[in-house]
Formats: sequence, structure tokens, C-alpha cells
Amino acid sequence: MLELNFVQTLGDHRLVINETLPGQGITAVFGVSGAGKTSLINAISGLTHPQQGRIVLNDRVLSDAENKRFLAPEKRRIGYVFQDARLFPHYRVRGNLKYGMPRSAAGQFDKLVALLGIEPLLERFPWSLSGGEKQRVAIGRALLTAPELLLLDEPLASLDIPRKRELLPYLQRLAREINIPMLYVSHSLEEIVHLADKVLVLDGGEVKAFGNLEAVWGSSVMHPWLPKEQQSSVLKVTVMEHHPHYSMTALALGDQHLWVNKLDKPLQSSLRIRIQASDVSLVLQPPVNSSIRNVLRAKVAQCFDDEGQVEVQLEVGSRILWARISPWARDELSIKPGQWLYAQIKSVSITA
Repeated sequence: MLELNFVQTLGDHRLVINETLPGQGITAVFGVSGAGKTSLINAISGLTHPQQGRIVLNDRVLSDAENKRFLAPEKRRIGYVFQDARLFPHYRVRGNLKYGMPRSAAGQFDKLVALLGIEPLLERFPWSLSGGEKQRVAIGRALLTAPELLLLDEPLASLDIPRKRELLPYLQRLAREINIPMLYVSHSLEEIVHLADKVLVLDGGEVKAFGNLEAVWGSSVMHPWLPKEQQSSVLKVTVMEHHPHYSMTALALGDQHLWVNKLDKPLQSSLRIRIQASDVSLVLQPPVNSSIRNVLRAKVAQCFDDEGQVEVQLEVGSRILWARISPWARDELSIKPGQWLYAQIKSVSITA
């Protein structure tokens, strides 16, 4: 568990935070440039000194301004992965991985090498690696220092799209199989959707939202940060069945279900899906005959005008689903908060 309650001022920038982050999983720190993301992890790692407040990791005080306590970065047991890999050019991959590795972590070497898929790289020098390979080695080196927390400062920012896609599955695998909490700084919404369990949204040095990914993504707080074409809902669902005759899979969403193109997932496995707001249409009664496979009963939570369109927040059980419709449709259907209606979603538009 990471307890953050501090104030830090650097020039014209001021960071104020009072949150407790979980001791497991991936917490994403999201915000535009200048929001305070890097300032936050620099304070946690010990690269900067907060002027007020405390930082506590697993009951160990890392920083306490009032009592003038400050634990040096090398004693904090925190791994740090930067945007650039910062590997030692004169060491092979094996040497880079073992640099700073305590004896207690020696038994984890083979497991981490396998998890990161870097066994074929062990005898190569950094200059011969691709950007994605370098970052995998950098992540492995940080984990082999036996940290209690791993900080990742936009580790994919310098990579092109193919290399990002190459690295994302390794990060997902690490999150599942190692018991080390990660703080993942990014301004990439795609990375956050794929990786995060929780999200902390920063703006102007202040926390605007913090909580589970699905709840934060579905809240109105995220709307200013999402480009219009990316206004969407992220939902956690469970695989219920695979259709015996058609290439389709049924996903449970509370006590309702969604049909999507067939997924190579076992029954009862969990996954996230993303539904664009523009792919959700609304009707007052369920259609009798329709090509649309998914019709969800929903309650209107709120609706508001946004640049010539109407954003409608729907409650589907305990989940939040967004729809974008025209003002004409809003007026014709007399849509208002508290109203029950039906949301239609094409199977082919749901991204898993």
C-alpha cells in the first residue's frame, strides 16, 4: 500500500495529492503534459523532495517533511523504468539484468526472463536490440532489484505502434503473474484501457478522479480528456457461452448479455470490452425484428449537449454505458434523466 499525502512546488508547478494506492495490480496515472504525472513519481522515487506531507510505502516512511525524514532513493526498494531504456552499453543483456540484483532475487531470474521473452537476447549488447526489446530488458532489470513498487514513466512513449503492440502483452502477463504493484504513467488512453486496474487522473497538479478503471472511465470527469471519436465505455464482462452454430460469443454484463464476434477465451474468464458512444443507439421499446443482436435495458442517468451532439449516460445495472445521439433524437424520444429505455449495440462494433 502506498500512502500519498504531500505538497510539492517546482517553479510555477504545484502538486497536491492525498490518496492511498493499492498494494497490487496496475494503477495508471493519466493526464496531459504538465498535469504533474512525472512530478508525482519523482517524489515517490526520491528524486525530488516534497515541501510538505508524507509518503509511506508498506508502513515504511519514505518522506516526512515535517519531521525532516527522507529515505535515499537507493534505499526505497522502488524500481524505476524510464521512457528510454537507459541500459549499460558495455554490458550484454545478462549483465544489465544482473546489475543491482540482490542474492535474494537470483531465484527469480529465469522466471522473469521467461515472462518477458528475453532469453534469446541474453548474450546480445543493447545496440543490437529493438526499442521494444530494450524496454523489456529495462523492465526485467528493475524487477530483479526486488522492489516493493515498480514505477513506469511512459515506457512505451518512444516506441512506434508495432513495438507498442509487441510490449503490451508482456506487461499484461507481468501484472497477472508477479505480486508487485505498478504505477504506470501515461497519456495514452489505449495503454490505460489495456493495462490499468485503477486510474488516477491529474490535472494542473490536482487529483480529479481516482478509482477502478471502469468507474473512472464511465464518469463525466473523463469526457474532457477523450477526443470526440474516442468517447466510449469500458466494461468488465464474463464469457458465458460460445454459440453452437454461429461464430459468436455471449458475454455477461450483470444479468444481461452481449453477443460479440467469437473470442478465443474459456468460459467464465473475465475480460474488458470497449464500446464507442457513437455505436450505441436508443429506442423506447425493444425491436421485434432487427439485425442488431444486442438490446440492453438501461436507465438514463444524465444527458447534456456537447458540440452539437447529445451525450447520454446510461445505467445498465451497476455499470455505466455512454451513447451519443443527435438533439433531434433526444427531443423526439423525450429523453430525460430517470427514464427507462433500451440501448442497441451492433456485435461487430464491440472491441474486446
